[in-house]
Amino acid sequence: MGFSLSDPSLLRGQAFINGEWVDAKSRAEFPVFNPANGEIISHVADVGEHEAQNAIEAAQISMQDWKLKSPTERSNVLQHWHDLIIEYADDLASILTLEQGKPLAEAKGEILYGASYLKWFAEEAKRIYGDILPSAQDRRSFVIKQPVGVVVAITPWNFPNAMITRKVAPALAAGCAIVLKPAPETPLSALALAELAIRAGVPAGVFNVLPCLKAEEVGEVLTASSIVKKLTFTGSTPVGKLLLRQCADTVKRTSMELGGNAPVIVFNDADIDLAVAGALASKFRNSGQTCICANRLLVQEGIYDRFLAKFTQAIKEFRLGDGFDAKTTLGPVITEKALDGIGSVVTGALDQGARLVVGGKPAESDGWFYEPTVLADVQADMDIFSKEIFGPVAPVIKFKTDAEAIAMANDTSFGLASYIYTQDISRIWQVSEALEYGMVGVNETAISSELIPFGGVKESGHGREGSKYGLDDYLETKYICMGGLNA
Repeated sequence: MGFSLSDPSLLRGQAFINGEWVDAKSRAEFPVFNPANGEIISHVADVGEHEAQNAIEAAQISMQDWKLKSPTERSNVLQHWHDLIIEYADDLASILTLEQGKPLAEAKGEILYGASYLKWFAEEAKRIYGDILPSAQDRRSFVIKQPVGVVVAITPWNFPNAMITRKVAPALAAGCAIVLKPAPETPLSALALAELAIRAGVPAGVFNVLPCLKAEEVGEVLTASSIVKKLTFTGSTPVGKLLLRQCADTVKRTSMELGGNAPVIVFNDADIDLAVAGALASKFRNSGQTCICANRLLVQEGIYDRFLAKFTQAIKEFRLGDGFDAKTTLGPVITEKALDGIGSVVTGALDQGARLVVGGKPAESDGWFYEPTVLADVQADMDIFSKEIFGPVAPVIKFKTDAEAIAMANDTSFGLASYIYTQDISRIWQVSEALEYGMVGVNETAISSELIPFGGVKESGHGREGSKYGLDDYLETKYICMGGLNA
């Protein structure tokens, strides 16, 4: 157990602007903590308005050349970046585990997942097609696709590598330049990606990284700028709504991947072992800190007790610990504040009548660990039913009929991911179509990949990331009418 890098130059502490590593003009820095023990890993430049404006201007200038590169040239750069990430995957995973806490094997999986977006959009860069539309004899009507402009990306701490590549890859493929503001809890992964971007041949100014604690100050510069044409954000719904309001004055294009309250609906005819395995993987991945994790387990009354027993028994096999320990299956939560918040949610549920089956308290540790927890007999009128938990806590709710399950699943302002377990083909279609969610997993919870359109409805946001649809958010559609052809 321990931390080491084969290439120490991947561990950076400065901002990355216009192809150069720079300190904050104010010389300010902020600490990055290891959530497994609460120790400071390093200090990182805390940039402000000055650096944000410089990054925007650098992106605007560099984009003029980048968008004129041939699709093949842009594709080759993205492919090279992908190859470097694969080459240094072990180092990138170690950096991720150090600052974010997830087990090393899980971190390595994220690195490979993140790299897949660079490869996918390297290929899609060569497939930005237009159209010739039917028209009158004296004219021809064309549709072409052009890059939307300078893009700002604001990314979260729970997937500090993959949430970046999922946004940067399509932006660069489309011919845009991008300014990234990573989460202050996990800036090191973003800066390591920037180091590899240099080596891959990403031109100066096309990709910029602004680590900062002053999210409001820097965010206002990024959203107010008339140079910036699009903002893409992954994070909480309240922050997403604020950013939408800030972007309204300049009518920016936006894509928002916001909060979730994912139900896993397990029907009486489900394969219980398959459902338990899927719910476990979804609920406790990244210690429950994902926007598509199983937030509510809705189990039909005929199998409720059996499901609960198997689910709880499997949880008792989990091992909490430092992500660098090969025996660890569950890492810490991201901050002490998050730890306290999870405790409050559990206490509130117990006060309202939920039954504690296992867990229910912080683990005895120097770091920020919460025991994997199961709450039974949860009711739809309890606060926990409508709350995004973002921690290793599984509320299990009993239902009777299909209609009741659908109504309970849809009883939320969120609509990102949902999951159902059943062997009935009619039920699969009826429930999948009735669920008000952007994504539905049927007998499967591992639904995300670069091949699929990731995104939600309602207050979970708009826009899609990944797949052939993921390029659309970074392109403008232009109509060209050529007339006078009979003159």
